[in-house]
Amino acid sequence: MNKRDFLKTSGLVGLASVIPISALALTGTNLHNLNDSVDAKGKYQLPKLPYSYDALEPYIDAQTMTLHHSKHHQGYVNGLNTATEKIKEATDKADFATIKHWERELAFNGGGHFLHTIFWNIMGPKQGTRSSELSHYFDKSFGSFDSFIKLFKAASTSVEGSGWGMLSYEPYSDKLVVNQVERHSNLGQWVTVPLLVIDVWEHAYYLKYQNKRADYVDAFTKIINWDYVSEQFSNLLKLSK
Repeated sequence: MNKRDFLKTSGLVGLASVIPISALALTGTNLHNLNDSVDAKGKYQLPKLPYSYDALEPYIDAQTMTLHHSKHHQGYVNGLNTATEKIKEATDKADFATIKHWERELAFNGGGHFLHTIFWNIMGPKQGTRSSELSHYFDKSFGSFDSFIKLFKAASTSVEGSGWGMLSYEPYSDKLVVNQVERHSNLGQWVTVPLLVIDVWEHAYYLKYQNKRADYVDAFTKIINWDYVSEQFSNLLKLSK
């Protein structure tokens, strides 16, 4: 797939549709391990964590991880499956009186499901190293890696209400960008593909950090699995070139 084909496939897909799956399917690339988020029949499911609930201690505690993954993420999975079923029912019956509600539920729960799937994978007990390719793009896009970290922390800490801090790849300009996202489906930049995300909903940190979001964001940067992020970024560039 060349860059033009990739942009045609993914350019109209944003957080409301959550990740350009069609582009990945065409190449067989398992970007972000998203295949684990859907079962063999196409129903959304809770993916398994690639490590134990206590593996990110002391930065993120086991109790938070357990509740976050098994309760909160499962809730998004359930909501996404319900919204999908209701939209199918409405389509079959040509009865769209409540479609606005279910489309909102689809965007909100879909965003929560897929962003959490990315979130679990970009953390880990081993951080590894950034690839030279990814390091080049940090320099190209932000001036330096340190400048990126400062921007990412500031954006993630200051998200209004609840939401996400996000590093994404923007294929049109061939650069990395940092975005704030509120409620999974607001303020996302539609043509970008999420690469590194941090959940700043209070359920992600309140048991350990209370209202000290900045401390949680700082701790998160110490458990980023750079080997994984680098590998995913390399796969993404192969799709977009």
